[in-house]
Amino acid sequence: MRRTENKKKRRMYIAAAIVMTMVSFSSCTIPFMENNRGEGDGTSAESNRADTGFIVTGPASFDSADTAVFVDRDEKENTVTFLNLDLGKRYTLSMDGTTRLYDKYGDAVSLEQIEKGDIVDITFLKSKKHLTTMQLSVNSWTFTDVEWYELDAVRGEVSIGPETYKLTSNTQYLSEGRNVEIMDLNPADVLSFQGIGNQILSVRVEKGHGYLRLANDEHFVGGWIEIGQSLIQRITEDMLLLVPEGSYEVTISNKGGGGVKNVVVMRNQETTLDIGDLEVPEPQTGMVLFSVSPASTEVYIDGSEIDASVPVTLEYGLHQLIARAEGYQSVTKYIRVAQESAACDVVLEAVGDTEEEEEPAVTPTPGPDDTVTDYYRVHVDAPEGMEVYLDGNYVGISPCSFRKYSGSHIITLRKSGYETRSYTIQVDKEEKDVSYSFADLERFVSGSSNSSGSSNTTGSSNTTGSSNSGK
Repeated sequence: MRRTENKKKRRMYIAAAIVMTMVSFSSCTIPFMENNRGEGDGTSAESNRADTGFIVTGPASFDSADTAVFVDRDEKENTVTFLNLDLGKRYTLSMDGTTRLYDKYGDAVSLEQIEKGDIVDITFLKSKKHLTTMQLSVNSWTFTDVEWYELDAVRGEVSIGPETYKLTSNTQYLSEGRNVEIMDLNPADVLSFQGIGNQILSVRVEKGHGYLRLANDEHFVGGWIEIGQSLIQRITEDMLLLVPEGSYEVTISNKGGGGVKNVVVMRNQETTLDIGDLEVPEPQTGMVLFSVSPASTEVYIDGSEIDASVPVTLEYGLHQLIARAEGYQSVTKYIRVAQESAACDVVLEAVGDTEEEEEPAVTPTPGPDDTVTDYYRVHVDAPEGMEVYLDGNYVGISPCSFRKYSGSHIITLRKSGYETRSYTIQVDKEEKDVSYSFADLERFVSGSSNSSGSSNTTGSSNTTGSSNSGK
């Protein structure tokens, strides 16, 4: 009996062990079964995996995209730098053989075909700071080689044709691949503009300016210089003219004397034109009979009012004529006296009838149309020891000051052995002095002379200017 009971107990222990083993196996298989059921319910098994941070990358991998301005490239490090348009911050990405570059139409291009200042759409792998693709932005617009524009730095606007665009705090200004300030731009420069919507995001100087100085000009001071078809200016002592780069026919005239010379002006270079060999005859005069409409028109010749109802005696050469009448558009033009008698018709258009014609560029000089404040002045405080020119006319050695005329003016700083720089300033009409301080000029990197007797110097640098007003 006892042996039989022991057998029963042994069987019970074995059965219990088998049950416990089956329960254990069942509990281990539940997650697996749930995972299998989840796939059938549309739940991804991937969502139950732990995120290790490891990303398998390929040639087309990216996790970020941006529309930005291409601002710099480091060929040695093989990196490119962009400006984010929303935050105004720069960031740098690496490039390699997997990076793909495209033009606006999706065709492959080289990096040399994408210029600094271009607006681009990019994709990149932020975790590795690697550029995946860069394409000229399909949403951007470009105006190239613009000669006729109006740039108002005070209002932050640019008028191109009938449209007006806004400059932003992130707008990039570039000249010869280097960043410059908006004050470095000059109305004589030919520019290219890029933007999105009504905002201009980059301005690039396509054709810049140089400087022209006259030598042996003592017999022609007070006369006129004509450079090409667009620039006419009275000759003053020690003048330094800012001229768009290019080849020109220069006409010098004074009291019937003068002549024509050819000159080549290079960007950021100073060219000296010797006019000592031009003819200087005895003064000759001619009689000019004016016909004006309306009869109330006031006529000024070289800044002095004349009686246009009687013949006027003028010396041979070029003269500036200004005509104005209340209710009519003023006219400024140039007349050339080259014979004993001549006639000149002056007809003013009523205000609102037609737009005024574009006049040749001319340096502002005191005249009937100028508002002159005798006791308010513009001061150039820094850098010290520089020759200062206002619209090409020498005014002194800095620190110096000159009489205040409202409007847009060009200040040029020059010193032997240093790079000549020009700045476009907007002078207000407020009854108070205004002061400007500019960055120090940089020493010449190189210099050269050409065979026509012109002395040239080259160079460019990044500078900033500041303006302070006060009583």
